[in-house]
Amino acid sequence: MTALRHRMREDMQLRGLAPRTQESYLAAVRQLAVHYARSPDQLSEDELRQYFLYLRNEKQVAPNTAHVALNAIRFLYVQTLQRPWPLGDLMRLPKARHLPVVLTPEEVGSVLSQIRRPAYRVCLSLIYACGLRLLEGVQLQVCQIDSARMLLRIQGGKGKKDRYVPLPLRVLLRLRDHWRSHRNPVWLFPSPGPTHDQHAIATRPMDERSVQKAFHAACLARGLTKPASVHTLRHSWATHLLESGVNVRLIQVWMGHSSLTTTAIYTHCTRKAEQLAADALDVLTAALP
Repeated sequence: MTALRHRMREDMQLRGLAPRTQESYLAAVRQLAVHYARSPDQLSEDELRQYFLYLRNEKQVAPNTAHVALNAIRFLYVQTLQRPWPLGDLMRLPKARHLPVVLTPEEVGSVLSQIRRPAYRVCLSLIYACGLRLLEGVQLQVCQIDSARMLLRIQGGKGKKDRYVPLPLRVLLRLRDHWRSHRNPVWLFPSPGPTHDQHAIATRPMDERSVQKAFHAACLARGLTKPASVHTLRHSWATHLLESGVNVRLIQVWMGHSSLTTTAIYTHCTRKAEQLAADALDVLTAALP
């Protein structure tokens, strides 16, 4: 890593950026340096303009990828180099708003039944049953389970926010059975270690990438055609709660969303809500001549 990128990493740490955001920003700055074969602090304003035109017109990167590049390079100039941002408000990238992929409850059960390794199956079941993000599930600790109140305490979620989510009894019993299989004092899903038998003394959780791979393999084995990922389980959980009549504001709190607008996107994915709306429109228009 160059001295400039090392300093940028330190600046991002001081600003409290999430580790994954830091890696994404560093990768974007590295791509800029590779493109011009020069350090980014030596580039002119016109070269920056041409680079973003290259991303948009030639590479045709996805809007989210372009946003990461823009935010990363702006951070480099404003925070690390302490220079004015040369492009000002010139860059305006439209943000794509896609509806999330949602599985039916039957599809969720069918996919999870394909997973043979107990640790992966229990972890993914927990993620679905509690609407967790992948890392929130994999990195769950024993001390976060409040069995007296049947709650999970999610610590340092996205945006460094803590929250409580309801813990179904069936999932609690599965977690207890799984914990008895390794009895690690800290982690619910400890790393197996290099010899694959060191769960009890592991000092870190299992690798989230292996859980993601297991889920994709299960989707293939199930013959699922939807482009699903582990995060799809969280989307499906929120949609299924809405379809069951749970108040959207309560779902917002459980998901840790700052804005109700973010949670409200699931109203577009509920079949029952659409049917109720259609029935209501039929009633409203029944008296029309």
